[in-house]
Amino acid sequence: MRLQINTLLDRTLIIGTRGSDLALWQANFVMDSLAAINITAELKIIKTQGDRILNLSFDKLEGKGFFTKELEEELLAGTIDLAVHSHKDLPTENPPGLTIAAVSEREDPSELLLILKDCVDVHQKLSLKFGATVGTSSNRRKAQLLAYRPDLEIEELRGNVPTRIEKLRDEKYDAIMIAKAGVSRLNIDVSEFHVEVLTPNEIVPAPAQGVLAIQVREGDKELFEALQPMNHKNVAKELAVERTVLKLFGGGCHLPLGCYCRKEDGMYQVFTSKAETGDDFPDRLFLEAKSTDGLAKKVVEMFEPNRKFPLSVFISRDISEQSYFRKALEKHNITIEARSLIRTVPVINKLDPYILKHIDWIFFSSKNAVEYFFQLEPLLPKEVKFGVMGSGSEEMLRKQGHFTDFVGEGVDSSDVAKDFAKLANGTTVLFPGAENSMRSIQQALSKTTKVIDLPVYETVQEENIEVSTADVLVFTSPSNVDAYFIDNLLDPYQKVIAIGKSTGKKLEEMGVNNYILPFSPDEVGLAEAVFGIE
Repeated sequence: MRLQINTLLDRTLIIGTRGSDLALWQANFVMDSLAAINITAELKIIKTQGDRILNLSFDKLEGKGFFTKELEEELLAGTIDLAVHSHKDLPTENPPGLTIAAVSEREDPSELLLILKDCVDVHQKLSLKFGATVGTSSNRRKAQLLAYRPDLEIEELRGNVPTRIEKLRDEKYDAIMIAKAGVSRLNIDVSEFHVEVLTPNEIVPAPAQGVLAIQVREGDKELFEALQPMNHKNVAKELAVERTVLKLFGGGCHLPLGCYCRKEDGMYQVFTSKAETGDDFPDRLFLEAKSTDGLAKKVVEMFEPNRKFPLSVFISRDISEQSYFRKALEKHNITIEARSLIRTVPVINKLDPYILKHIDWIFFSSKNAVEYFFQLEPLLPKEVKFGVMGSGSEEMLRKQGHFTDFVGEGVDSSDVAKDFAKLANGTTVLFPGAENSMRSIQQALSKTTKVIDLPVYETVQEENIEVSTADVLVFTSPSNVDAYFIDNLLDPYQKVIAIGKSTGKKLEEMGVNNYILPFSPDEVGLAEAVFGIE
């Protein structure tokens, strides 16, 4: 292979690219990578139809060749040797005669919500004031944003990354949503704004978001082989799932579709969000499998319009009329039976101010812990940091006017504990919580950490709890499991969902071993779990 690559040294390759700042960064990145393997290249800027069309939303452009066709035409004509694309812009099928030789590592596919600082309201979800105007031309982002915050006004936003940020500076919007990858690659300073980072399980990204594709002629075997050191096969395997999902849904259609695949702990995890339009409430699905074989097909099958859903769902806590979970289920005419099997009561009514004097961190494992702690009207140290378990606790902390410094995601509290320990070891941490709590976070901290447990509430079981005949039972805590199974049994047809591994362990103690653990212990995770029941 070395002899083949060496023949490339006799000439300068021509890289075709669009002319935006981000496209040029991407092309220069590829050119530098080629230089590292002793291949010389230069850039040729090519204007595409997508650069000229400014009156259509990106959903009608992405994946349909509007940003790639002219580059591909020059590649086929032989006027360039390779083309560098944002992978998400490419149609799901290569034109005859062209192929993808290499894909880059994936930049963080999170979304950024950039907010003018005078439009911040920490009490609201996403920290954005009520009724704010958000700029985005993506129906995928619009549908998912409105699912969280239906009060927002979404307006079209076009232009390259610096142009869109400049429009926010000019206060044409209260906030804008853009991909984190573009901001990171261009090293743009956004410190003048309040920045909310929305992870891929909060806002599901577009298929192949954050990845570069290097396209060559099929017959150019020498160049294809030369590019293989730059090809990340693990990323390509994950992208194959995402882009097959896109293809099965109609290729470059402008559906508000998000799909993200990653490999975690030996398992392929796929997050999918799909709506009919940007104004519709999206369906969310989380699937996990050991192999990618058939995985994309399975995802699409779960979104079949005529598939059957559970008729009814019981959940062991109250659910508001505006809750994400309720909207997600009622969209499919699923009846919700929401009733808590326990009640909480305070155990102290006054807080010793000395306890708070030398606190570095306060960690909350539940929404109840946040609520009961702040009912005590604590006088907090100025530099205190906050850690929480799950987005529900984070949202409750926001309502008290505070941001979090650490949010533990996922259903395994031991994993959260390890992540928190990296930040908090050697400090003083206050743990407001329930009496007789499981103390899973505290146990992971080192001996150099001073742990202060502060019981602020206790749980009391309700009496004479009625059996539920719902198709699906959702248990939100170990205490609710205890309360339900005192007098009730599980029917064979009923499916069970547990929030968190501690709730799952309690179910196992009750003889219930077949239960579903949502990816995240929040309303989105619960909606995904119900949607995934066959």
